[in-house]
Amino acid sequence: MSKISFNNKNNLFYKTLKEKVDHYFESNDLNLTGNWKLYSKTIILCVSAITIYGVIMFFDLPAFVSLPLCALLGFNFASIGFNVMHDGGHGSYSEMKWLNKVMAYSLNAMGGNSYLWNVKHNLNHHSYTNIEGMDDDIDIRPWIRSNESQPRYWFHKYQHIYWVFFYSFTYLFWIFFADFKKYFSRKVSNMKFKEMNLRQHISFWVSKVLYIIMFLVLPMLKFGFWETILGFVVLSAVCGLTLGVVFQIAHLVEDTEFPVACEKTNKIEQEWAIHQIETTANFATQSRVVSWFTGGLNFQVEHHLFPRISHVHYPAISKLVKETCDQFKIKYIEYPNMFSALASHVMHLKMVGSAR
Repeated sequence: MSKISFNNKNNLFYKTLKEKVDHYFESNDLNLTGNWKLYSKTIILCVSAITIYGVIMFFDLPAFVSLPLCALLGFNFASIGFNVMHDGGHGSYSEMKWLNKVMAYSLNAMGGNSYLWNVKHNLNHHSYTNIEGMDDDIDIRPWIRSNESQPRYWFHKYQHIYWVFFYSFTYLFWIFFADFKKYFSRKVSNMKFKEMNLRQHISFWVSKVLYIIMFLVLPMLKFGFWETILGFVVLSAVCGLTLGVVFQIAHLVEDTEFPVACEKTNKIEQEWAIHQIETTANFATQSRVVSWFTGGLNFQVEHHLFPRISHVHYPAISKLVKETCDQFKIKYIEYPNMFSALASHVMHLKMVGSAR
């Protein structure tokens, strides 16, 4: 599939919005990057992850204690990804580029790869949100049919039921299959990316091996094979389910669109910024707890419009986004809490799974 473009000739909406956001930061003398709120979260999340791992590894705990700790570590991993790695990967964690890279590399410590994530997330997902054949995030076939442009199989009729089981494998699938598929094919969805340099190749293999040693080999030597597998499955399932839910309720819900490019021009007849709003949903924006743990990804609309701005600023600029959407008569999609967003996601899966 050739590259899809947007109709950005008269992008008055984004120009108006950007002027308001720029004025907000200038008038309040603020940096676009993170502040003490983000840095304190980083310390709390990273120290707690190391502590939980240490307690599991160095104390002989009964299963009814160790397994909940594995689950907690899985949730902790997801939250580090949402807060620390995500801002670092977008270059919004700090004004210092080297620090952004360090924070992005936290993904490598958790089994992923920051370079491949950058291609998949920054270059692919943010550019072609919810466009079938281009956005790798909605390509979760064959088990999940995310939109009506994808082939339908008989089992999709039940995807609104088995999604819980499938999403639980998101993390395992990512680190042990998807990364390797992208690495060897040099392809994300239908988009080819440039060859990795020597440092990136070394980083990929070294971090994968160290991860396997830390979370599989060493625990097996201490606890045994099946005990380690059980603990690792619990960790992975909690991490995967958390990632899957937060990612999917931001784009795969009843109110979001799945635009199709014009066959002749291969262009989306909408400016890029409005496309982002039509394909993205917010949820639980009034909950400080949800905002804290999800790294502001519940403000997904603001994130897609301004990915280089740290999530700590999203609550403030969301008011400007809503105001501008009202001004231009653009629907701003928002669910009051996670339950309503998740319910809409399940209904979307049911509808798409049954549609011919």
